[in-house]
Amino acid sequence: MARALIVQRVDAEGWTVAKTAAALGVSTRTVHKWRARGRVEGIAGLDDRRSVPIRIPHRTQGRRGAAILRLRQQRWSQQAIARRLSMPRSTVGAVLRRHGLGRLPPLTAPPPVLRYQRARPGELLHVDIKPLGRIGQVGHRIHGDQSRRSRGVGWEQVHVCVDDATRVAYVEVRPTATVPDAIAFVRRAVQWFAKRGVHTERVMTDNGGAYRAKLFATLCAELHIRHVRTRPYTPRTNGKAERFIQTLLREWAYARPYRSSAWRHRALPRFLRHYNGRRPHSSLNFTAPLSRLKELAA
Repeated sequence: MARALIVQRVDAEGWTVAKTAAALGVSTRTVHKWRARGRVEGIAGLDDRRSVPIRIPHRTQGRRGAAILRLRQQRWSQQAIARRLSMPRSTVGAVLRRHGLGRLPPLTAPPPVLRYQRARPGELLHVDIKPLGRIGQVGHRIHGDQSRRSRGVGWEQVHVCVDDATRVAYVEVRPTATVPDAIAFVRRAVQWFAKRGVHTERVMTDNGGAYRAKLFATLCAELHIRHVRTRPYTPRTNGKAERFIQTLLREWAYARPYRSSAWRHRALPRFLRHYNGRRPHSSLNFTAPLSRLKELAA
């Protein structure tokens, strides 16, 4: 511990304050501070501690503090409490944060999380689309400067399909999210799963225009697939696809500074092989999706 070493070198080994400060890369003032604290409080005084003062004589408490808490429990805003009690809003905010009331709790409890997992591969495929900016240069996620942007390079659409029971994923990067690209992707996804022994029964999508088109309904009828759409403005209904997209962005799309969109495209198959074949999945008891598929198919 550097602080104990300061005290040892100066008080026990006879080093000068200046020499000790130079050796440890600190100021002489720092050396004096830790020597003084060590003499007064012993070795325990060298430990980390909060920077809050031990005593705050003018801290709002007593009847005024109780009045702030009482009004807050009646769901008054900080500004309204400050006006009512003729106090600065900053003081009211400090009191409320100290008691864990900086934010009002919701009037009603959030709806319970409903988790489900289909029993059979292919019983439900989650399909979604994520817009992804084309690469004109290294982006701000890498260099951190949002003022340096590539204007006019356009967008491409990442179409994803995730099996509910096994989390096996199929992904394509398409030019658009229009009906022809959406239909072509779903057709190839169903064929890709079929080659692995998975018979698709249902497909879940959001309410995007491509999925509400008559041509998409025709495709589902042709493939004998039931089409299920999510509730409007409720993306969590298609949560497995949403969660996979987060992983896709973090571990593929923004994992490294690609030189171009073509370089990023070439990295996609490698990521999918890793995700499907080797990457442990927490919801599958830390087995890989393809391993789970083999278990259910056995």
